[in-house]
Amino acid sequence: MDISLLWIPATLIAAAAQTARNTMQHRLTETLGTLGAAQVRFLYGLPFAVLFLSMVVAVGGEALPRLHGQFLLFAAAGAVLQIVATVLMLATMQLRNFALSTVYVKTEPLLVAVFAVLVLGDPLTALGACAVVVATGGVIIMSWRPGAGAGGNWRPALLGIASGACFALSAVAFRGSIVSLESGSFVLRASTALVVGLVMQTGALVVWQCLFRRDVLRGVLQAWRTSLPAGFMGAFASQCWYIGFALTSAANVRTLGLVEVLFAQIASRRIFAQHASPRERWGMAWVVAGLVLLLYATRS
Repeated sequence: MDISLLWIPATLIAAAAQTARNTMQHRLTETLGTLGAAQVRFLYGLPFAVLFLSMVVAVGGEALPRLHGQFLLFAAAGAVLQIVATVLMLATMQLRNFALSTVYVKTEPLLVAVFAVLVLGDPLTALGACAVVVATGGVIIMSWRPGAGAGGNWRPALLGIASGACFALSAVAFRGSIVSLESGSFVLRASTALVVGLVMQTGALVVWQCLFRRDVLRGVLQAWRTSLPAGFMGAFASQCWYIGFALTSAANVRTLGLVEVLFAQIASRRIFAQHASPRERWGMAWVVAGLVLLLYATRS
């Protein structure tokens, strides 16, 4: 297989691992809250990320790349945005069922395309614009509740889309950090960026919790047995996402990652016994169709 195509299996594996991690985090919110569950992915993922990096260095025999200012700036931006995105995602899952929450968050590839137009001036084709309309229509279909108060209807959708926006920006920032490194194989650069990002995220949350929410930090440390599997799956998923980012654009990776919507639907039914309504399934199909159309537009 052409090395440039390795982003495809890496992304599929990342999506499956991320679904497993989100399932574990969803359960941890019941005891640790959204902030505590978010910390689990970073604090308990860091040791595994360091292990992955050590294995890459040992097998490849390469020296670690030099960490310069531009890399650190991209990594810091991605780290902060991913923390915010994770907290918003977990808050959305508390308001809506697991599969539907995942669909809201998975508006991310759409938002990557929009941000590219607004920030980078990249053109959006007619087919791409059509994809935006189709997927946005799907979100409206899922969110609409005839006869109910607007606040209760739209809060989960807005939180989920805000989470997707932060994930989109963090994906762009993390890819920027990886490609800015001047030496090393794509796996070494991806692994280095992952470790640096997790160090920043873990450090920031530990400091904040020590200052303002020591009870949350104590709870996270006491729940290490149930948190370690979530940390491993989170680090493994991130490792695969970063390998994808090292090989192709963030938009390509995140769009293919929409297969997570299907994985989440399976998890929602089999683990949480949650079922989407016919209207919600119809809206979910619209969102997926719009995002697939967007991927087709980028390859036209």
